[in-house]
Amino acid sequence: MPGAIYAEGLVKHFGDVKALDGVDLDVPEGTVLGLLGPNGAGKTTTVRCLTTLLRPDRGTAIVAGIDVLKHPDAVRRSVGLSGQFAAVDEYLTGRENLQMVGQLYQMRAKAAKQRAAELLEQFHLTDAADRPTKTYSGGMRRRLDLAAALVVRPPVMFMDEPTTGLDPRNRQQLWDVIKQLVSGGTTLLLTTQYLEEADHLAHDICVVDHGRVIARGTSDQLKAQTGGERVEVVVRDRGHITAAVEVLSGFGKGETTVEEHTRKLTVPVSGGAKLLAEVIRELDSRDIEMDDVGLRRPTLDDVFLSLTGHLAEEKPGESSEAEGPKARKHTKEPAQ
Repeated sequence: MPGAIYAEGLVKHFGDVKALDGVDLDVPEGTVLGLLGPNGAGKTTTVRCLTTLLRPDRGTAIVAGIDVLKHPDAVRRSVGLSGQFAAVDEYLTGRENLQMVGQLYQMRAKAAKQRAAELLEQFHLTDAADRPTKTYSGGMRRRLDLAAALVVRPPVMFMDEPTTGLDPRNRQQLWDVIKQLVSGGTTLLLTTQYLEEADHLAHDICVVDHGRVIARGTSDQLKAQTGGERVEVVVRDRGHITAAVEVLSGFGKGETTVEEHTRKLTVPVSGGAKLLAEVIRELDSRDIEMDDVGLRRPTLDDVFLSLTGHLAEEKPGESSEAEGPKARKHTKEPAQ
């Protein structure tokens, strides 16, 4: 049985550009799927197709048990979307923004006011609740935007790079909110360029490139596919690099790479901490002094590099995907 978010064979063209080329997804209820990919990979296009902002040219999409193509209005009433840029009315206060969203959903005024107060507290915005939103910082606007997407407690949420441009403190606060949502049963599809964010929040991760899913699994599974541990050594004296390369080559399972300007040597190994101890003893026996030494396991950056050929280099706030006209940031509409 399909999960809370299900897609099969999604295809979307913008002229000659094939933004999606057969995307398949299945997100179980109450879990987080992290959608990763380079610029133009199809992440935002996928989100917009699943939230009815774009109509796919081919394929099947079911969200919250509802066919996206056949019943888009019902889907909009069942999902929330926090887009890449905060969509709030700058001339209303934070409280007024949230109450307005509630009343658009035909909530009674008293219920909308109560829900706004709850969300303002949850997102640490109570002190600024009655200030015009144009006086808010970027992080405050992002939190208010996410709060607006949660006014009617949707069972399925889509967050398109929700923490882009936030400072570490604001990012951690949003992470805490996301964890609370998921623990309460919300299903979440999260696109992000912060790989540590996906590592921290996502139950499963999909890597997309050129409009296709090229890898899927848990963070640990994807790292295992990338394979290999590495010993990294930073020698103190540049004159010891040659001798250190000789030592590491004796333990390594491949070529030792050298960064001359940082005096860092890296070699793939197997054997874990026990082998690292042997490497350190051998370097010490040859009087090779080290500024740093460690055993490094694959990260999601390594996975991304291995699968797509480059690091996740998208600058905050930029997107090169061919998305067509700019879409609204919240997909939910009031019941008719």
